[in-house]
Amino acid sequence: MSEFRIHHDVNELLSLLRVHGGEGAEVYIELLQKNRTPYVTTNVSAHSAKVKIAEFSRTPEDFLKKYDELKSKNTRHLDSLVYLLSKLTEDKETLHYLQQNAKERAELAANAATSSSTTFSIPTSTSKMSLQELEELRKQLGSVTANSSTQQPLELTRKILRDKQNKKNSGQPIPVFPSWVYERPALIGDFLIGTSLSTDTTVPIGTLPLASQESMIVEDLLYVLIGVDGRYITAQALVGRQSRAFSLDPNLDLSIKELVTRILPVAASYSAVTRFIEEKSSFEYGQVNHALAAAMRTLIKEYMILITQLEHLQRQGLLSLQKLWFYIQPTMRTLEILASLATSVDKGECMGGSTLSLLHDKTFNYTGDSQAQELCLYLTKAASVPYFEILEKWIYRGIINDPYSEFMVEEHELQKEKIQEDYNDKYWDQRYTVVQQQIPSFLQKMADKILSTGKYLNVVRECGRDVTCPVAKEVIYTLKERAYVEQIEKAYNYASKVLLDFLMEEKELVAHLRSIKHYFLMDQGDFFVHFMDLTEEELKKPVDDIITTRLEALLELALRMSTANTDPFKDDLKIDLMPHDLITQLLRVLAIETKQEKAIISADPTELTLSGLEAFSFDYIVKWPLSLIINRKALTRYQMLFRHMFYCKHVERQLCNVWISNKTAKQFSLHSAKWFAGAFTLRQRMLNFVQNIQYYMMFEVMEPTWHILEKNLKLRFTQSMKLDSEMERLTLEHGTMLGPPTEEERAEEAAKKKLTNKLLAEHADNLHLTSGFEATINKFDSNFSTHLLDLLDKLSVYSTNDCEHSMLNIIYRLDFNGFYTERLEHMSAERSQKAPPLLPCLAVPAQ
Repeated sequence: MSEFRIHHDVNELLSLLRVHGGEGAEVYIELLQKNRTPYVTTNVSAHSAKVKIAEFSRTPEDFLKKYDELKSKNTRHLDSLVYLLSKLTEDKETLHYLQQNAKERAELAANAATSSSTTFSIPTSTSKMSLQELEELRKQLGSVTANSSTQQPLELTRKILRDKQNKKNSGQPIPVFPSWVYERPALIGDFLIGTSLSTDTTVPIGTLPLASQESMIVEDLLYVLIGVDGRYITAQALVGRQSRAFSLDPNLDLSIKELVTRILPVAASYSAVTRFIEEKSSFEYGQVNHALAAAMRTLIKEYMILITQLEHLQRQGLLSLQKLWFYIQPTMRTLEILASLATSVDKGECMGGSTLSLLHDKTFNYTGDSQAQELCLYLTKAASVPYFEILEKWIYRGIINDPYSEFMVEEHELQKEKIQEDYNDKYWDQRYTVVQQQIPSFLQKMADKILSTGKYLNVVRECGRDVTCPVAKEVIYTLKERAYVEQIEKAYNYASKVLLDFLMEEKELVAHLRSIKHYFLMDQGDFFVHFMDLTEEELKKPVDDIITTRLEALLELALRMSTANTDPFKDDLKIDLMPHDLITQLLRVLAIETKQEKAIISADPTELTLSGLEAFSFDYIVKWPLSLIINRKALTRYQMLFRHMFYCKHVERQLCNVWISNKTAKQFSLHSAKWFAGAFTLRQRMLNFVQNIQYYMMFEVMEPTWHILEKNLKLRFTQSMKLDSEMERLTLEHGTMLGPPTEEERAEEAAKKKLTNKLLAEHADNLHLTSGFEATINKFDSNFSTHLLDLLDKLSVYSTNDCEHSMLNIIYRLDFNGFYTERLEHMSAERSQKAPPLLPCLAVPAQ
């Protein structure tokens, strides 16, 4: 289970239990992450857990009945849930809390019901029905009820399945049997209630001698065993999904009746299997159930051959009731297993993979009973053939041919054209998804790889290339899971290689990633110098006043004037003005799946108008199929990194501009040179901080991580990657496309500088007297020192407690001469004094 899933489930559980306050979900999440271990239930552990809950329950019969019902439906993870419940019965504190919570919720429900009942009133009717209309309505309702209790459920089920399948396979309607197949019940092979074998007068069997009674009953049994009512043994009407019951003549001799009641379960099993075969042979129930029904029909044919042979003996007078009982002994166990499987599939409404899961579990549970296991193995192999045909097409060619929605992978209709416009990973995540209930239990561990294998091949196929796995081999059902694992692993490795080679060779994945690195991770220094020089004035404006087309034109100009001009994908870079600043964007991301999410999303936008610098970001156009990898989520992460780095670069430029103005101020003899020194020192400390932070992020965090990414790509890529050609260095003297300045322009610029310096000299001495310059500098210095010390202190704690030793590098760079060391040690001493003493219950005993 992923960390995100744990967060979601814990928050949902707390919400259902209506838990408010306390320490929040984080405490429980941390405990689960530390203590979670995989647990595999066995028959022994599941049985002991079931017994423990039954002993604990006030109504053990109801619990066991419900457990057997869910087990017969092949409910997923039932034993794991029962094991969890058995563990809860041992936790008194949790039980007390759950009981209290249930009591409170019951009281709230009762109060709500009481309040609603007091305000409820029957609406008055403005029109009345006549007695004739009322009687007609009663007849219609009666006919509907009568019809729904007989044939309506099966017809309705088939219609629902047929409509669902036709909707999925538009243009290719599912074939159906002609209506006369369902209108002629005599074709089914099961009992026809209300009919009799013959119109002859039946002789009361109680008046016949014992030998005659036995002969009559043997004849009746031979008919009943093939689904035809006899004279003295008749089938009762079915009620719901119950097993078939029979009525015996009450005058039958008790000794004969006792043996007949032992034989009749064979007829009941035959009836259940026959109904299953006829029902599941319809196209609507899918290919797996159809194959299972066909395999059962083969076994029923062998059973019918046995009955025919017994009829031949009966005509010769050589078949007694005891001999009949002896001859059907081997078939009795077979029909019992077939009926059990048919009933389980029917109750669980199983199709496709869920049917195979049930069959596999039954086969595995019959370990020790070789005859029963061999029978189940035969049925599972037969039923798995159409499923494995779909699986083979998926993992070997990337094609899904699943008209009856039986496969574990489901295809959804999505258009790649829309994906190209939004270039997110919706196509990858939602085009093909796993249907949990259709995963056979013997393929559960490989479900993710099966999904990915077909996806990889499908992506290549969608790009116009036909692919077929060269190691394709027929998948055959077996109890040894290693056979599936090896075949799926080979197909997965081939699909991975094909897709990776396709993306890296034909679609130039590495080159696109490098292009993104150039712009979003700011490793093209000359490009950003040109771009920020060109857009500085424009980005100072409020974001609503910025003309996007002007920024796009300046971006193109900067790209053409720098080494980025050699980038073949430079035209994919675009301007994006975000609706919120970086901090708000980060808060929105961190608030996902938390209580604060709704408040942050629905909050009013900030009253402060964003500047272009705060809203500015790059965007990148990614085309199919690279959009599966460089998706919107990945680009959003790159954008957040870029916005942070870009703003740091802007601050550095501003501090460098201050340095230039400081250089100009030093040319004059100022009476206030003393307080200028503090400003110079503060500027230098700020500049040192910004430059070192940028260095750490770029060269100690992002650059090593980038090399790891490239190394991993090279390890997976079997052929050498094509390197980009060397970038040409372009140098322009003036920074525009107008060429170098003329002599007249140089003279004009020198005159402007001279006038500016004169004004600065006259204004500098009066600055601190009129605007409190010295106090402002001292305030900036105090704030900067406080925040920097707090940052260094947190970095020190983080590097020590969480063993993030790489943080020490930035600490040493920012405090390279020990200027802040003394104050940091003082803060550490104060923190250790304020820390509470270790609680006895948390102390770790000595080993």
